[in-house]
Amino acid sequence: MNNSHPRDAEQSKERYFFRTSAENFKQIPGSPIAYWVSARVREAFVKGQPLTSIAKPKLGMRTGNNDKYIRIWSEVSYGKSGFNFASAHEAQESRLKWFPYNKGGDFRRWYGNNEYLVNWENDGFEIKEETLRNYPQLSWENLGWKISNERDFFKPCLEWSRISSDYLGVRISSGGFLFDTNGSSAFPEPKHLNFLVAFLCTKISTNLAKIVNPSLAFQPGDLSVLPVIGLTSPSQMELTNNICTQSVSISKFDWDAYETSWDFTSLLLLNPDYRQQTLKASYQKLRATWREMTLKMQRLEEENNRIFIDAYGLQDELTPEVPLNEITLTCNPYYRYGGNKSEDELESLLLADTLRELVSYAVGCIFGRYALDKQGLVLANQGETLSDYLKQIPQGCFPADDDNVIPLLEGDWFTDDIAERFRKFLRVAFGEDQYEENLRFVEQGLNIKGKRNYTIRDYFLGEFYTDHVKRYKKRPIYWLFSSPKGSFNALIYMHRYRPDTVSVVLNDYLREFRTKLTTHRSHLVAINISASSSQAEKTKATKEIESLRKTIDELDEYEREILYPLAIQQVEIDLDDGVKVNYPKFGSSLKKIPGLDSSDD
Repeated sequence: MNNSHPRDAEQSKERYFFRTSAENFKQIPGSPIAYWVSARVREAFVKGQPLTSIAKPKLGMRTGNNDKYIRIWSEVSYGKSGFNFASAHEAQESRLKWFPYNKGGDFRRWYGNNEYLVNWENDGFEIKEETLRNYPQLSWENLGWKISNERDFFKPCLEWSRISSDYLGVRISSGGFLFDTNGSSAFPEPKHLNFLVAFLCTKISTNLAKIVNPSLAFQPGDLSVLPVIGLTSPSQMELTNNICTQSVSISKFDWDAYETSWDFTSLLLLNPDYRQQTLKASYQKLRATWREMTLKMQRLEEENNRIFIDAYGLQDELTPEVPLNEITLTCNPYYRYGGNKSEDELESLLLADTLRELVSYAVGCIFGRYALDKQGLVLANQGETLSDYLKQIPQGCFPADDDNVIPLLEGDWFTDDIAERFRKFLRVAFGEDQYEENLRFVEQGLNIKGKRNYTIRDYFLGEFYTDHVKRYKKRPIYWLFSSPKGSFNALIYMHRYRPDTVSVVLNDYLREFRTKLTTHRSHLVAINISASSSQAEKTKATKEIESLRKTIDELDEYEREILYPLAIQQVEIDLDDGVKVNYPKFGSSLKKIPGLDSSDD
């Protein structure tokens, strides 16, 4: 039964009733029905310069077939990729194939989301030719809506993600990129670039964009009408230029600290600036630096907000404060993990991920993608071998694996077993004296589920490959040969793959492993029939004999049905085709990757 008085209902309705003139809507471009907008905001649209008059936001191209023409940068040969070219002419003259491509990506401010390459060999001849075949009404001189704004390719710009969950995420690009419809861009004069990036990274720009388009799909037309105030103020220009420069520097340092950046050079934990006696102490010093970076970025963003709030006269409507979960640095756990997690949970997640990155870098050193003796990539082109590695690092402190096959097994059956190789890496990279303490720190940090007797081998067998596939967005660079029930596993590095690699996996590892298991089973049979063996020993041997029988049967079937037929095929791959095309060539010999077939939008 409702006991409320009818007058209460009328008063309730009045609280949500707004009265405004239709003329007020016309002050905002597009005349959106934004009845809640204040007079100050409407005034900004009247007095401010529309963004398009300073830097017109633009859509880029539609390749027509992203699966064919776009790659994550780590998929292809690094030597065929062209970075930092200042013009289309320079790019064409280089005769390279793959060039940076802005596709928007996750919400991130100031710098980052540099992940993709596009096939723009010979000034995009292949894409243009296919476009003309599919759209004969177009011409080489005018490719219309398919390849828009080509004259702006490779220029410095500001760019943003078209789709956002809640905020406008604008980043600076120093040049060398092409761009598409999800990574829309604007190209101001160099003297205005920092100012506009600073403005578009404020609360004000997000609020204004939501007025123009509440859907949070930030189209170029939506941003074109945003009012810009302060461009003629030298003091505001100087302040915002300084804030932008510092913010971009912090964000770039953060982005490049991870191996998924093409400008990654080495693990921060190995940097002399953070190295301490133990790995734990090194992490703690690095963690302190990350905390300082995050707080500094927070101060910069709040000062940036304050400057523009004052310029727009919106002190009564907006505050400059920025919560930590909006500071878009990967090293900031509040942003990286979000949600309602406690401080302890956030710290545990950040530590675990940092140690996963340590393990991943160690695996890269094992395969020769990286080296402790050299900054940046070492082996990163198709078909490179140990010989190519030794030309660059003739006497390395931690040499790369010679045959590009690393077994992941339950025990130390091979000298190049991955767990043993990681332990060797830890000794070399962080010292013999603290090895045991460092290994415990790694194992405890990775064991976020609190499993009993958890070891680095447990991580490799249970979680490493899942983490790797996630890190490389379902386009892994290390491939896992795995028998149906996982009794046999071996990693290879796809850039070092050769047509005889499967034969190496088969002959030197699978068959060798089966031989060792058979020998061990014979030993257990001897125990089982020995008169000197106790009943407990015989019972244990019997159980293990049965387990080994099943494992050997599994390996026999894996060889017979899968690996041997594949080995004799001498499968060829072309890194230009990407993981999505090459990985399935190996069928069920490799660990299945859920979502590998998903479209690259």
